[in-house]
Amino acid sequence: MKKHKRKQQMRCPYCGSPVVFRSADGIYKENSSGAMLYVCSRYPECDSYVRAHPGSGAPMGSLANHELRTLRRTAHYYFDQLYKSGRMSREDAYRWLADKMRTPLSEAHIGHCGEYYCKQVIEESRRVLGTRVKEKPERRGAS
Repeated sequence: MKKHKRKQQMRCPYCGSPVVFRSADGIYKENSSGAMLYVCSRYPECDSYVRAHPGSGAPMGSLANHELRTLRRTAHYYFDQLYKSGRMSREDAYRWLADKMRTPLSEAHIGHCGEYYCKQVIEESRRVLGTRVKEKPERRGAS
C-alpha cells in the first residue's frame, strides 16, 4: 500500500497563522499581470506574503514582511548589477551568491534570504562594484 504525502498547510513565519493562495489584487497597486501570492490569512494586520511563479504556482521564496521585502528588492538590485555591469557573467554571479550564502547553487536565491544575508549581499555587491553604481532609486508601487 502506497503512502501519500500529505501536503502541509503553510504557516506565516511571523504570526503562525495559515497562509492562503490568492490574487495580488488589493495588495499590489496594479495587478495587470494577474500575479498570485501566498499571503498570511491575517493580512493586512500581518503584512507577510510572497509572490508565486506564474504557471506552476510555486512560491518565489519565503514569506516576508514589508521590511524584508524591501531588503530583498535592494539586494536584488545590487546583485543584478554584478552581471549587468559586465563585472561577471550571470552564471558567475549566482556562483558568487551561493558562496556568500554558503548554500548549493540550486538554492542560491535572494527570495530565500533573511535580513542577515540580504544585508551581506548588498554590502558585498556594493564592495565588488565600487562606487560606479548609483544609489538604488526608491521604488513606488508594489511592495
